[in-house]
Amino acid sequence: MTPFEQLRHKPLTELSYPRELVVACVPMRSNVNISTIARTASACGVQRLVLCGTNKLINKIARDGADELEIVVRRTLLPALKQFKADGYRLVGVEQTTNSQNIHSYEFQERTLLVVGNERLGISEDVLSALDDIIEIPVYGLPHSFNAATATSMAIYEYCRQYAKY
Repeated sequence: MTPFEQLRHKPLTELSYPRELVVACVPMRSNVNISTIARTASACGVQRLVLCGTNKLINKIARDGADELEIVVRRTLLPALKQFKADGYRLVGVEQTTNSQNIHSYEFQERTLLVVGNERLGISEDVLSALDDIIEIPVYGLPHSFNAATATSMAIYEYCRQYAKY
């Protein structure tokens, strides 16, 4: 007999206090990416997701696992970033840029707003200029980058690793 027994839908791991990570997405093209980001954020105890655009995709995201996730919809991201900055959040983008920091050595601040770029266009220059830091996930093969949902999942996981809270 194996010492391991599969547990489907294991009870939630309780956090000692709520995570202070917010995820914000520029307008996306794919409801699959939005749904994946929402599911990952919810599973990691993130409480708020900011989605931008007038895109009808926002209303079609899968709610599986995201029922306890507050989804805030804004037409544009810049005013929301200014408000979060005023509320004491560190604004961190996930993007390949000059002077970006490797995610493996980046130390998140507990109060962080993570900005995710569009699948094809990334993060626009006006939004990049509003950010405090840019983190980059190293890529060791082709294609030259991870898709938006995968990169977001990796960044959320790294934040959670640094702030386990249980």
